[in-house]
Amino acid sequence: MKIRNKGKRLNGFFENYVVFDLETTGIDPKKDAIIEISAVKVCGHKVVGEYTTLVNPKRPIPAGASAVNGITDNMVADAPDIKTAIAGFLEFVGHEALVGHNIHTFDMNFAYDAAWEFLGHELCNDYVDTLYMARRCLPKLSHHKLTDISEYFHIDTKGAHRALADCIMNQKCYEEMGKILKNSEETDLQCPKCGGNLVKRKGRYGYFYGCEEFPRCRFTKNTGEIEK
Repeated sequence: MKIRNKGKRLNGFFENYVVFDLETTGIDPKKDAIIEISAVKVCGHKVVGEYTTLVNPKRPIPAGASAVNGITDNMVADAPDIKTAIAGFLEFVGHEALVGHNIHTFDMNFAYDAAWEFLGHELCNDYVDTLYMARRCLPKLSHHKLTDISEYFHIDTKGAHRALADCIMNQKCYEEMGKILKNSEETDLQCPKCGGNLVKRKGRYGYFYGCEEFPRCRFTKNTGEIEK
């Protein structure tokens, strides 16, 4: 089985990036299919472009999926196939850093597999998962769904669970959390080896900072070498 050569998960706040979101027939990249792809391009913290398309999965959409995102078989009947849709997405994002909610274990895998299977291309863009970012920036929230974060920042959640609406919501959330991150010492806790987040852990000989990308990255550092 081919190992996904995804980009690195970062904890940065960037001026230029692309927020993206997928809707799918289910949660398993090996069995399920993409039915909507949307992306919002940001330059200098301002939205400068959008890419959005429904995708014909060439199979019936389960009722459970339609209940969540509202996408039906009739809606995708005349939509492009995944090869066309993912090609357009790759062209749109280029080499920009990607931003999305819960993309580390979900959207990145679906997008990577589609790009590889239908185009023979790897999706190697580095990315920021705003789920992890929210857990760091908003630890007092009991839940960190995109709608929870949006409501915290008084951002309109109308149209949630459709890809473009979620991109627009998340772009605004990312900007708000970026302001928090920028003023936090957490910005210093970044792995110098892979760019991932360093988290405090307790080991046999005391506390240390280890990379969240373990086992892909095994960087560690004594807490005394980081704490000021």
